[in-house]
Order: sequence, then structure tokens, then C-alpha cells
Amino acid sequence: MNLQDAITVLKEKGYKTTGKRKDILEFFASEDGYRPAKDLIVHLEKKYGTISFDTIYRNLHLYYDLGILEKTDLEGEKHFRLSCSHHHHHHFICKDCGKTKEIEVCPMDSASAELSNYEIEDHKFEIYGKCPECLHA
Repeated sequence: MNLQDAITVLKEKGYKTTGKRKDILEFFASEDGYRPAKDLIVHLEKKYGTISFDTIYRNLHLYYDLGILEKTDLEGEKHFRLSCSHHHHHHFICKDCGKTKEIEVCPMDSASAELSNYEIEDHKFEIYGKCPECLHA
């Protein structure tokens, strides 16, 4: 998803595209990977001064609920990124910088056979480690 796609989703769902909302989307569109809310707050405070943590989290969760953002837990903290595609995939996530790499292999291909008597509703598969840049830094 790109910035314009995200703005279109907001408008189609009846939400106003305020300056702050657009700035939040621009932040994630410019980042390569998952970022915590505190990084977003630091970014927005440069322009707006003090920003309410609750306001930021409400918007982040709104964007997640609308499918604009993806989220994951890293070290006990929620991190967000702009949704990257509409096809099924998983991620390698760098624990140092948050960069991601799509992984096309899905472990559910083999797990489904073992769970043939179960109804699978959803799944999530992520691999964590260090990207080449952080590994050699």
C-alpha cells in the first residue's frame, strides 16, 4: 500500500484526512520496516510540539483496523508499518532497525495437514534476527 492508497481507504471509510493523520501516514510511507509509536511521536513533535500518546495510539489502531497498517510485537512493544501487499506472505524482522523482508514460504502448508480435524481461523509467522546492515555494523 502506498500513501495515496491509504488516504483513499480513510476517505472511503468516512474518516477525515487531517494534517496529523496524513503526517502519520507519510511517516510510515517513508520508513522501511516496523516502527514503534515513540518514533512516530518524536517525528510529529518536530512539527506539532507535544503530541498526545493516546491520540497517536488511537490513530495507529484505527489504521490497523482499516488494513492500512500491519502490527507486530517486538520486545514487548507494538510496532507498526504500512501494509505492504495484499498477497499472503510472512516477514523476517530485524530486531535492531525494524527493517523487514518478505518471506514467501508459509509454514501453514505443512501444518494444515497435521491439523486436518481443526478449523484454522488465522495465523502469523515472523522470523526475528539482524539484517545484513545491522549484523555487520
